[in-house]
Amino acid sequence: MMLRIRSRDGLERIQVDGPQIKIFQLKTLIESQLQIPIQNQTLSTDQNLLLAKTLADLLRFSDMTDPSIPLSALNLSHGSIIFLYYHGERTVRGGPTVSPAGSFGRKMTMDDLIAKQTRITRQESPHCDSVSFDRDSANAFQRFVSETLAFASKRGGFMYGTVTDEGRVEVDFIYEPPQQGLEDDLVLLRDPEEEKLVDAIAAGLGRKRVGFIFTQTIMQEKKDYNFSNKEIIQAAELHAESELKEWVTVVVKLEANEDGAADVHFEAFQMSDMCVKLFKDGWFVTEFGENDDPKLSKMKKDVVVGGKDVKEVDNDFFLVVVKIFDHQGPLSTSFPIENRQNLVTLRALKSHLDRTKSLPFVKRISDFHLLLFLAKSQGLGSDVPALAECVNTQTAVPEGYQLLIESMATAA
Repeated sequence: MMLRIRSRDGLERIQVDGPQIKIFQLKTLIESQLQIPIQNQTLSTDQNLLLAKTLADLLRFSDMTDPSIPLSALNLSHGSIIFLYYHGERTVRGGPTVSPAGSFGRKMTMDDLIAKQTRITRQESPHCDSVSFDRDSANAFQRFVSETLAFASKRGGFMYGTVTDEGRVEVDFIYEPPQQGLEDDLVLLRDPEEEKLVDAIAAGLGRKRVGFIFTQTIMQEKKDYNFSNKEIIQAAELHAESELKEWVTVVVKLEANEDGAADVHFEAFQMSDMCVKLFKDGWFVTEFGENDDPKLSKMKKDVVVGGKDVKEVDNDFFLVVVKIFDHQGPLSTSFPIENRQNLVTLRALKSHLDRTKSLPFVKRISDFHLLLFLAKSQGLGSDVPALAECVNTQTAVPEGYQLLIESMATAA
């Protein structure tokens, strides 16, 4: 199959195996046939791509940014035209060397051009209107990190909820994956199978993953930053992975008030579009030295900040403030939470059901953490999403499920 590639150099043709190939394969073919490195390519079916002047302009052309999408999904077939924007210089087949020129015809290197296009400025508005926390869920998280961990080590979790038509993110529960919290670092020991269960339960509850929450330790409180360089990279990675424009990152910290006492604060942000783009493109330096300033993120190449070429950027340039509210959601958060210090057993299930025996059974199991416990440890993984749907609609739980769960508790 032949595709036509239009760039600033004119119209060229490449051969591909067929419409089933994916975008990353197409970029590989462009690199081999047109001598344009993959990392320098931006592709789109929109001809306005060729009018882009800045990196911010390029961010608006997202139809071909997902490397896993097949060409057929974009209705591309034999003879279709794809528009290509690229950085740097190249030799056009059958033509002279093509190079972008600066003032007075001076040739620019690829790094020169990228630095001039990559301007780091503050993003004024987030993509989400605000974030609202279920009070019980937020309190369960902050109580554990303040009373049990004493803010001495970091803790994190994925927030699940909904996004309204107005762009408001409503968080109804927090899933805490296996992890290792250090004084200034948080290592997520992610379990893909467990996360599949979590997502399936969330879908049954009518919820999805909408953000990430983490704590800062009392030692970090002295460092005078909103996010450290390590936290910027972790937040950008999770934001990029989500592919959700309303994705929210929340930090929980302990701060001294005017009376000298300590208060727990929740602060919400979105990572800026530029931050996520730079992470995806591999611009961040991810190795840290003892003498590195945690308030600054290091870049592998020069970027422009305030009219100057720099390789260190104040982390605040990558943060967009989001308003925080709270609400009382429909789910309980009284069942022991997963992956904490104490193993959750059937005794916890019995205790929970005993405490709630005056309620309808669907109300008694209206707790994400209980549903996850049943799915993980009691062999009900394939059945729990159906139970979650009962919880979401508050309809009666089938008698067989009720008897099974109650018999588990009785056996404790």
